Amino acid sequence: MTIPQPEPVLILGGGLMGLTIAHQLAREGKSVQILNRRKEEAAGWAAAGMLAPHAEGLQGPLLRLGQLSQRKIPIWIKQIEAESSIKCELIKSGIVVPFSSEIERDKHPNNAFAKTLNRTELEKEVPGISRTWGTALLFKEDGQIDNRRQLMRALRKACINRGVNIQEGITITNIIHENNILQGIQTKNLSGKIKNISGKKAVLCCGAWSNKIFPRMPIFPVKGQMFSIQGPKFSQKRIIFGPKTYVVPRQDGLIIIGATSEKYAGFEQGLTPNSYNWLLAGLESLLPNAIHLPQMEHWWGYRPCTPDEMPILGTSSIEGLWLATGHHRNGILLAAITSELISKLICEQSLNPEEAQLLGEFHWNRFQPIKR
Repeated sequence: MTIPQPEPVLILGGGLMGLTIAHQLAREGKSVQILNRRKEEAAGWAAAGMLAPHAEGLQGPLLRLGQLSQRKIPIWIKQIEAESSIKCELIKSGIVVPFSSEIERDKHPNNAFAKTLNRTELEKEVPGISRTWGTALLFKEDGQIDNRRQLMRALRKACINRGVNIQEGITITNIIHENNILQGIQTKNLSGKIKNISGKKAVLCCGAWSNKIFPRMPIFPVKGQMFSIQGPKFSQKRIIFGPKTYVVPRQDGLIIIGATSEKYAGFEQGLTPNSYNWLLAGLESLLPNAIHLPQMEHWWGYRPCTPDEMPILGTSSIEGLWLATGHHRNGILLAAITSELISKLICEQSLNPEEAQLLGEFHWNRFQPIKR
């Protein structure tokens, strides 16, 4: 007698959110299938890996969500490292936000979470920083993870080790539903063959492409270009979050320089000289001597952005379809809490009051017109 296999939860998108949610669901004992077009497209491969709810100036519910996720990240990463045997280089490196004046410094919305630095202290924390900056805020609790070289590989391997079925080269063409109840997903493979995959549960986490699949989502791409340079090992300890450019030093001396924010570029591919020169000028304004270091790599990616620059999380207008997209600049930071909340919804587990309130803040219906 053949025992019927449980119908898998379909994960639409195999980027950071898709992998993280798939991994969490697999840990809960669910059968999971990821449908992904091309793994290199994911914003998780392009990001700098900053964990910066305070330094970035997040406020209101987004700050609360970021802080909650930040507290969960160490355990989340330990699980991924244990199941993948890949170290993700999670470091509470601290982030320095420099200012030219105390007046500007004191306007930062999260200065209550920071240590104030004078010029002498700033030079000790960031050797070689430009004389332009006379003071700074040091957010000791903020940090980084090596997403591009470590985390994304580790997540993928952890998913495979948990039995997650990952299918690449699959384009989602339609969400099939009857009477607003999910029936399945229509897909197209690389040869153009159309196939319907039945399913009663699915999570839309296609990042900047989410709107192409579910047009009701007010999500658009914000292109970001970046490059890296190679410095001496441990040459910089702190991340520098400047007004235009950030500098993220890895432990092996690699330094990430980012990132442009091109709201009107759409899905335009490629690197541009103007963006590179803008990043180079930003680096020079922070660490003048660093512009002479050898350059290693240039790349670009697409942040999934909503009109209020906050993610869309929770249920959708279709029963059985959940949403986890629109994380904009904070995908790495919010991955841990996003996967936990979405997993609880799918597994019908109880939410605590804080989680329920936050999901209400990030529900997609906040963009719908109020019916009178």
